[in-house]
Amino acid sequence: MGIEGAVLARFPRSSPHPTSDPSLGPWSARNRFVGLVTRVVRDTVMAQVDIQAGPHRIVSLMSREAADDLKLEPGVLAVAVVKSTNVVVEVSSHP
Repeated sequence: MGIEGAVLARFPRSSPHPTSDPSLGPWSARNRFVGLVTRVVRDTVMAQVDIQAGPHRIVSLMSREAADDLKLEPGVLAVAVVKSTNVVVEVSSHP
């Protein structure tokens, strides 16, 4: 038994935005993606966490301890915060 995609897609928009809590304080990171954890792969040291935030798939590599402490599992509502000094550049394969 599954949940229809349209129903699932409405969930993050209708839920309270986790970053709207004033007790969290100011942040310098501006790229915050609210989404659902869709997959967690753990090994002895590291974990890969996939988050679907609207049309964006965000993949995070973190320590297993961090993933366990956050209780990250598929279906958990999470916020991916992206802050980086690195930029990946792509080129079109079309002439």
